[in-house]
Amino acid sequence: QGSELSGWAMGRWTYEGIDLNHNFADLNTALWDAEDNDLVPHEFPNHYIPIPEYYTFANATVAPETRAVIDWMQRYPFVLSANLHGGELVVTYPFDMTRTYWKAQELTPTPDDGVFRWLATVYATSNLAMASQDRRLCHHDDFIRFGNIINGANWHTVPGSMNDFSYLHTNCFEITVELSCDKFPHASELPVEWENNRESLLLYMEQVHRGIKGVVRDRDTKQGIANAIVSVDGINHDIRT
Repeated sequence: QGSELSGWAMGRWTYEGIDLNHNFADLNTALWDAEDNDLVPHEFPNHYIPIPEYYTFANATVAPETRAVIDWMQRYPFVLSANLHGGELVVTYPFDMTRTYWKAQELTPTPDDGVFRWLATVYATSNLAMASQDRRLCHHDDFIRFGNIINGANWHTVPGSMNDFSYLHTNCFEITVELSCDKFPHASELPVEWENNRESLLLYMEQVHRGIKGVVRDRDTKQGIANAIVSVDGINHDIRT
């Protein structure tokens, strides 16, 4: 139909009527309930949070695409990711779900907020469209004054997002990139869209080398230790080797 004749919801749902953007297990609520009851991290983990049993049932409203992506994440130890959307020019970072369940918008940062803000800024400042001095607003939200990045929950709450699931169930830090004001660009516009995003995609991938990396080894045998938990003072979110 082209960009001029398609609404924002076009293509959002699968044939089964499932919105893949909200289809991952909500691990946020379990974590925040445990935090409120002082159970974290001694009785409830602050990372690698298990998937709730109800979500694994055969009759659960979980798309096969979602199950496939979760299986993929569990097989490969990703540490950096981005998912690409359209219809705006902004980079969002977790948490995507508001901590106050009845609020549609609320600043809800992760314990790694500084890292997520950095990752989002790397993409936004190197994206030609976002960084353009002549840029206009896509719609009514003025993301320019925030540097074209925003905490996802502070824009609109998304329970069951892939970003939050990645962060809470795996070691992966994931952001969402809204690539273009036009959700359905014409084929003739794709070369420009590619040029706008090429350098930012490359720079973002290079951030996988930022921070600490290496192998945790047994002091005596020098053998690598699987599933060693790495904690950083002041950050209530551990990482597992």
